[in-house]
Order: sequence, then C-alpha cells, then structure tokens
Amino acid sequence: MILVESDVSGEWDSSTGLPALAERAVRAAVAASDWNDLGDSPLAVEVSVKFTEDDEVHALNAQYRAKDKPTNVLSFPMIEADLLDRIVAAGKGEVLLGDVVLARGVCAAEAADKGISIDDHAAHLVVHGTLHLLGYDHEEGEEEAEAMEDTERRALAALGIADPYSTEVQSQSDA
Repeated sequence: MILVESDVSGEWDSSTGLPALAERAVRAAVAASDWNDLGDSPLAVEVSVKFTEDDEVHALNAQYRAKDKPTNVLSFPMIEADLLDRIVAAGKGEVLLGDVVLARGVCAAEAADKGISIDDHAAHLVVHGTLHLLGYDHEEGEEEAEAMEDTERRALAALGIADPYSTEVQSQSDA
C-alpha cells in the first residue's frame, strides 16, 4: 500500500490540486518501477512530497549536496534501496521511503522553457524523485541513466504526459 503525504507552501498555489498530483505521480512511479508490487502489498510505504520555494531547496541543496544553488527536485531516501527487498519480504508494517522536495521557481522556469504546463513538469519531477527513493540513479553511468529514463517514460505515459526526453519536446524547448 502506497501512502503519500503532501505539503504545499511558498509560491505554489495550494488550491491547484497538488496533493492529488503528487499521489498520482508517486503511484505511477512505483507501478512503473521494479518495485511495482508495493502498490498491492500490505506493507504501508509512505512518501512525503513537499512543494516549496527556491530558497528552501537552495538551502537543502547547499546543506546536503554542497551545491550553492536551487535545483528542481531533491530526494531524501530514508532507507537504503538494497534493504527494500528485506522490508518487502516481511510483508507487513510501515516504512517511510523518503521525501521529495520541489522548488516552485525552478520548476516553473523549466516548464516554460520546455513549453509544457507546470503541473506536467511537477508530475515528472515527483516521478523522478520517487524513483531516486527506490534506488534508481542517473549519475552512476549511462546504463543506469537509460533505465531510469525508461521507467520515467512508462510512469509519465500512464499519467498521460508526453515523453520529456523525446527530441520533439527538446526541439520545442530550443526554439
């Protein structure tokens, strides 16, 4: 069972249905992942999604990644991905998978550059962040990056969102 807790603050419009967006995106990411059985498991797996402003993400990025700038999304896993097998095998109980934090200004600027809605881009970033919580990585090598992107594509397709890595989307953002 997947549980999604959301917090909307800062520059985000709390009346736009962001908690529902976060829930759909987290569920789609899990369903598209190697951990797709978590959705039907009696194990309660919680993901926290925070929609906040650039300043907060900037501070978190500086503190935890030594990068003195805001970024679009940060993920903070609460368990090591290799322990997830054992937790799932136990089949019951609760686990906090981790936190996903999105920066409003960076997200909005990227969406505008790509010519897509901020909601679609935010959903992509929640999917991306959730996959990091599940142990996916795009910085360890090309194979891992491709596997993560393929999983993102499947999750986004399930949400009715276009492939963010297609050359068509890229050419729109370059125009």
